[in-house]
Amino acid sequence: LKAGDKVNLERAMRADARFGGHFVSGHIDGTGKITGKRQEGESCVFTFRVQEELERYIVEKGSVAVDGISLTAVSVDGNSFSAAVIPHTLSATTLGFKGIGETVNIETDITGKYVEKFIAERKKKQNYKGVLE
Repeated sequence: LKAGDKVNLERAMRADARFGGHFVSGHIDGTGKITGKRQEGESCVFTFRVQEELERYIVEKGSVAVDGISLTAVSVDGNSFSAAVIPHTLSATTLGFKGIGETVNIETDITGKYVEKFIAERKKKQNYKGVLE
């Protein structure tokens, strides 16, 4: 980014507030490219191709942040996913200005990363235990 570029900013959720969305931390996992953009009813459906190492964390109906915008993956196909973006989000964020071929920042859902780590740690402990016995 350079001076004057538009970015998406959103206030953090209060700890005592009602939760009604996705967990987004602002920590970028990698990048993606916009590979498709089409109008479908009132929404604009974007298709994104992401780095191969991120694809395991993106699931259908799961959350993913694109340039800091929390979206729901409508469909997933390998290292590509689609998300429907409502008119308000298009007008209030930078996605409304983005076109095919442009690079976006991707943050995957942290829940999958926690589950993956817990399973890996459990397997490590089980293997260690097996060596001792």
